[in-house]
Amino acid sequence: MVYMLLGTGFEEMEAIVPLDLLRRAGVKVLTVGVAGKQVCGSHGIIVEADITLPQMDLTDLEMIILPGGMGGVTTVRGSEASMDALRFAWENGKFVAAICAGPTVLADMGIPDGKNATCYPGLEGQMGSAHMVPDAAVVRDGMLITGTAAGCSIPFGLALVAALKGQEAADKVAGEIVIR
Repeated sequence: MVYMLLGTGFEEMEAIVPLDLLRRAGVKVLTVGVAGKQVCGSHGIIVEADITLPQMDLTDLEMIILPGGMGGVTTVRGSEASMDALRFAWENGKFVAAICAGPTVLADMGIPDGKNATCYPGLEGQMGSAHMVPDAAVVRDGMLITGTAAGCSIPFGLALVAALKGQEAADKVAGEIVIR
């Protein structure tokens, strides 16, 4: 199971685009409303999450995804259960993925320390001792996948597909949506 945490003020593109690409590839993904089932994104788009935080079942977790958006990141940081879920995923060898400001939440826990990573330009100082990769849309280092910003949502989503289903599956989805 893949869970995507949606906190109030999440960046819509960074959530919906990877979610769509993963589902096109046949990956079972549930969106998780951190503060309730209806979640308002950073641009006023209201999304109804599949489940709420207490409904998460981490026993079959494969990956956890954290979109950016400063409000969404603040919401996740303020949720002990969200932070515990991210920590659980990392400590149990599951994929942990974050984009834009999301990787800074992972840095709060030391997850990217000593690993290659990217984040929203200007937030590198909040990334602990991660090895920042400039000008990368997405960076994968083992079980950690980080993306730069909303404009990198497609390569980020395809990297998530590749991590879970293989590069051939990611290439198939990219072809279906006509990436040039």
